[in-house]
Amino acid sequence: MLRLDIPGLPPLAAFNVEDEVYCTSNLCTHNFALLTDGFLDGDEIECPLHGGCFSVRTGAALNFPCETPIRTYPVTAIGEDLYIEVE
Repeated sequence: MLRLDIPGLPPLAAFNVEDEVYCTSNLCTHNFALLTDGFLDGDEIECPLHGGCFSVRTGAALNFPCETPIRTYPVTAIGEDLYIEVE
């Protein structure tokens, strides 16, 4: 996983899961912790504060205390560069 701090954008995170790249918000919706400070297990990112998990593929909140999904962004990897689609 990779923390992305891009001026003008909210905190983002990129994840490589089985050679597929995913991009999500880097903030837990339960308590605003940085998800990249947590643990990635397969396609699930665990928040470092309370252990709630999200799917990095869909953004879905997977267990308590997390109930609100995280935002996901379309991303394309070309070589070592990531191209993220944001509004």
